[in-house]
This record gives sequence, structure tokens and C-alpha cells, in this order.
Amino acid sequence: MSAAPGTRLAALDRRPKACQYNQHSLRLRPTPSTAIRAPGIDGRFGVDHLAVRVWVDLTNTAHVVVLRPLVERLEAAGHEVVVTARPLSQTVDLLEDWGHDFTLLGRYGGASRAGKARAAAGRVAQMLRFGGRFDCALAHGSTDLPVACRVRRIPNTTMFDYEWATLQHSLNCRLANRVLVPEAIPPERLARYGARGAKLVRYPGLKEDYVLHGFTPDESVLDQLGVERDKLLVVVRTAPSYALYLAGARGDLVPRLLERLVERDDVSTVVLTRNADQAAQIEALSDRLVVPRRAVDASSLVAFADALVSAGGSMNREAAALGTPVWTIFEGRMGAVDERLVGECRLRVLREPDDLELTAKPPFAAPFAGRDPAELLALALPWIRG
Repeated sequence: MSAAPGTRLAALDRRPKACQYNQHSLRLRPTPSTAIRAPGIDGRFGVDHLAVRVWVDLTNTAHVVVLRPLVERLEAAGHEVVVTARPLSQTVDLLEDWGHDFTLLGRYGGASRAGKARAAAGRVAQMLRFGGRFDCALAHGSTDLPVACRVRRIPNTTMFDYEWATLQHSLNCRLANRVLVPEAIPPERLARYGARGAKLVRYPGLKEDYVLHGFTPDESVLDQLGVERDKLLVVVRTAPSYALYLAGARGDLVPRLLERLVERDDVSTVVLTRNADQAAQIEALSDRLVVPRRAVDASSLVAFADALVSAGGSMNREAAALGTPVWTIFEGRMGAVDERLVGECRLRVLREPDDLELTAKPPFAAPFAGRDPAELLALALPWIRG
């Protein structure tokens, strides 16, 4: 599915070609001078706060999963949240499945630095004209939102949990008003980006502890994919080969691993790819591999899996939080969060296919307790708490 930049998507509309243009997509009302009163985001102190207008920008698939519970909590408290997104990987699929209105801005700039720079410049230009007045803004890893917010003087927070995306953080950390990261990342690793002092805020645990709070997996994802429940379930997540911090690294580990897995009659293997090209390459390896062509309920799939092998940081941490054995095949420099998980034996590094140990995992104990997302939201948007 594709949409022109600036097109607003009413994701609840399930008619064919659900991406419909709305000529009023950019006519969003400004914050009223006399705002209505609404509960605070924590909902625990019995104090009313003015309703605010929040801008949330999503530039990659994982960002939808990460920020959705925070958006829903804000809206439940009476605040208005405007969501913008960049069309990349399965970001649009997940937004449509969620059912929240969003506006597509920008495009994917390709794998080169020059292409990314041109795409970012064009997207920022759109964001400078977008949406009227906002009281504050939030993103996880968006390189565009802090730039637009600095020019428009919108208080904003940038979140991330991997510290070695040097180019991205050198920009975001300097332009954002607040930098929110897990406490596993040592402050000295972030100081060179301009994240220091009161600007740098750290939270305990994994972001997935908050995002998955109260989570109960949905078994329908297994039926949707045709997974045989009497077999071991292995989920494999491919690398985002378009990411600059991977420096274009590629290897033959995944094909060799998949060849080994399809030889076993007691294993069902689901491969979650990043784009159509990757999906076609994986499908060509064997017809015994399940390769979804659009986004699926990956959190439920990970919860039911007996093992996850993944190059994706967020999915690895979901597995670690949910108790699913997980092996990383990430080819970049390991970050502090993963270093801690490895030290706690909650994450292992896969270097050869034979390193993968497969045994049946005990049934998932739902719901997942995790941590209260209100605590993360209060740290992310302190401007709402006044």
C-alpha cells in the first residue's frame, strides 16, 4: 500500500484502497485559548490538568509498538494526540491495524547517507508547515521531529535505547529538550551527543517492560500464519539492511540457519522480513518457511515462540521481557542494554547455526505484569504535569 506524502489515513476505514485523501488533513485546530480540563496522565493524584495537544512522530515499525500505549493513555486522559508517520517497513501496516488516524509525511531515502539526507530535509520542510500549534511532542528515534520542534519552539522529548547510532543522536540529543533512555546506558556514553545534566533522564528496566504492561498474547496469530502447534516454533527477524549504523553489513548466517531449521520436521519457522525484497529472497530458500507479507502481531508471536533469532533490538528485548529464549544476530556494535541482558543470560549471541538450542518453552503466563506505563509517560512529557 502507498500514499502520497501529507495524506491523512483514516485507518478504521476497511474499504478497498483504504488510503483516502482528505483535503482537510492539514487543517488541525490550534490549541484553544481556554482549554478543557482533563485528568493528569498518571491518573493517581486526583489533580486536574489542562488538556494539551501532543505531536507524536513514528518513523519505523517498532516505534508504533513502543508509543501506542503512551498515546492511548494520553487520549484516555482527555488530551489530543496527532500522529505523523514515515512510510517505512511495516509502519503503515501497524498503524492501520491499530486504527488510529495518522498523516504520512516524507519518504524513505534509501540506504545512502546522501539519500537519507535529502529525504530528511524534505520531510522536515513538511513538518515545519504541519498541523497548527502543539503544546509538546514525543518520538522514539525520529531524526526529523527534534529539528522541526526546535524551529517551531515546541518542547519535545527524544527516546532511544541504543547509543551507538552516532549521527542520529548527535543531532537529536542537541535539539531535543529532553533525552529519555534506559538506566542501563551509562551517562558518559551520551555526553558527547549533548545529552547531559537535567536534559538526560533515565528510567529503570526495559522500555518493553512498560510497553507490554498487562499484555496477553492472542493465539489467533498462530492460526493466521498456519503454524502447526505440535511443533517447536522458531521466529527469525532479519536485519534492517537500510540502517546507517549497520554500515550495510550483510552475512550468510541467516540463510545457513534457515537451511538447518527446514531440515527438522519438528520445527515451524516464521521469518519476519523488513521489506518485499527480503521476503522474496527468503521465500526462495524453501516453501517450508512461513514468510508474512505484511505486519503481524509480532508480540504475540514472540510470546508463543520457543526461540527467537533476531537482528532487531526491540524484538529481542520483547522476547527478553516475556521470557522467550532469544539469540541476537545484530552485526553492529552492541549497546549497553544488550550488554546487560547478555550478562543476565537473558540474551545470547548466535555466531553459528549449531549454537541455537531448541527445547519446548513452558506456556506463557498471562498477563505480563511489567511496569506501569504511566511512570514512563510522566518522564517523557513533564510539560503535561504542571
